[in-house]
Formats: sequence, C-alpha cells, structure tokens
Amino acid sequence: MTTLTDIPPSTPGSTSPDLPSPQDAPTVELVLPVYNEQHVLEQSVRTLNEYLAGHLGCSFQITIADNASTDETLERARSLAAEIGPVQVLHLERKGRGNALRAAWSASRAEVVGYMDIDLSTDLSCLAGLLAPLLENRADVAIGSRLAPGARVTRGLKRETISRSYNILLRGLLGVGFSDAQCGFKAARREAIAALLAQIEDDGWFFDTELLYLAQRHRLAIHEVPVLWIEDPDSHVDILATAIEDLRGIARLRRGARQTIPGVAWSRSLPGSRCGTVRTQGHPSGI
Repeated sequence: MTTLTDIPPSTPGSTSPDLPSPQDAPTVELVLPVYNEQHVLEQSVRTLNEYLAGHLGCSFQITIADNASTDETLERARSLAAEIGPVQVLHLERKGRGNALRAAWSASRAEVVGYMDIDLSTDLSCLAGLLAPLLENRADVAIGSRLAPGARVTRGLKRETISRSYNILLRGLLGVGFSDAQCGFKAARREAIAALLAQIEDDGWFFDTELLYLAQRHRLAIHEVPVLWIEDPDSHVDILATAIEDLRGIARLRRGARQTIPGVAWSRSLPGSRCGTVRTQGHPSGI
C-alpha cells in the first residue's frame, strides 16, 4: 500500500514530454485539460508544480492535455515541459474535456490519475483529502464537492442554482449518491477505472457524470471531499449548451440503465468502508 509519504518527492530531471515508461511511472499523474488558455497556463502550471514538489510526498507527473487550441497554448505548454521535469504535453486534434481525460488516463502508468481545471478554482490545499484515500487504498474514486458539508464556495447565484438543480436531477433520474458531478477536481485509482473508460460515450463535459454513474453502478467506492472553490469569471464554459448536452446524457443513461455493460462485470468492496459514496466531513488539511 502506498501512502503519501512512502515515496520521496520527485525532482526535476528529464525534459522529455513523452509519457513515462512503466519503470519510471509516477505515483500520481494530474491532467490539466486546456483549450486556448495561453493567458493562464504558465502561472497555473508553475503554481501546481511548486505545490506538489513541496507538499506531495510521492512522485508525480503533470500532463497538459491540449484540446486542439488555436492560440499559443500548445507552444507555451511545450516550453514548460522542456523546462520543468515533471511536466509533459499531450496534444489532441479534437476538442472535449472527456476526450482529453480518456486519452491521458488510458495512456497513464500512474497508480493514481486525476485532473483539475487549469484556472485552479479549487484550492490546492484540498489535494490532501482527494489523494489520500486513493493512495491508502480506502477508495477507488475521489471527487471534490462544492455541495458537501464543509465546502466553502464563491460563485454567482446563477451558477449555484444550475449546479444544485443539476445534481437534484441526477439523484431523481439516475439515483446517484454523490453530491457534485461537475466539480473539476477528481482522481481515481487507475486500475479501478481502466475498464470503465472505454465504456464512456461522452467526450465533453458530461464525461464526469458518466464516469461517476458507471463507478457507482459497479459498486466502486466513491469518496467525496468538500472543497474551497472560487468561480473563474473568465471561464469558457457555455452554460446553456452544456446543460442541454447534460440532459441528453442523462436521458441516454436512463435508456441504458437496465442493460449490462460489456467488459465490466465486477464490483469491489474496500476494507473498512461500504461501497458507495463516503464523505469527508469538514475541510481537509494540507498534505
């Protein structure tokens, strides 16, 4: 069992942006999906790298997953990868957060894979609560929640209302137990979700919901972490278009709810916890 302090922090070394081989695979790989984020990319990547190097007691990789950006995002990402050892770049010709996460996680050799939004809306101090249950083998999937008890959130009334309404829909129509499907702050044990990635049909924003739905359906242990979260006023998310796609996704999952998913016929019960959603009470401390 790997804990947060079993492996010494990674140090800058190789400047290659290639995916790591099994021999030098990191313990944790965090993916930053980006599309036309040249204005914030460098500061966010440097901030994340410095935080992980100073606080995470195991080896790590930061993967910038470029979703067909049309500005200088890719060039700046490659420059950062050449300078900062733990940083690598994955370039995709097709847009979609789900597409980026599937590609990066499927190619990963890390023990734990995760992602966060490039704007770092979720405070990095919340990483402890997100990663610890996975590294200590107490959960299969961990998600940040802006709606769990103990979360502290700063955002407008419109987005707050939409978020709460969406999660009420998920509970009523799909019977889910988790409280926040769309927070851009998630991680999982790679081996636990490997079989699910090929089953997820959505390549966009609904990817998160579909992954969590399948994880719950197959009785993986989902751990919720209350987060400190501040809304990014420059977010590129089209709320109306995303809402429409989410409703279509919910309808699709409902239609297939009684069908058996090929290739995923197992469940896992973790020692000391029940299958389902387990919540961390209060805000977690730093790593």
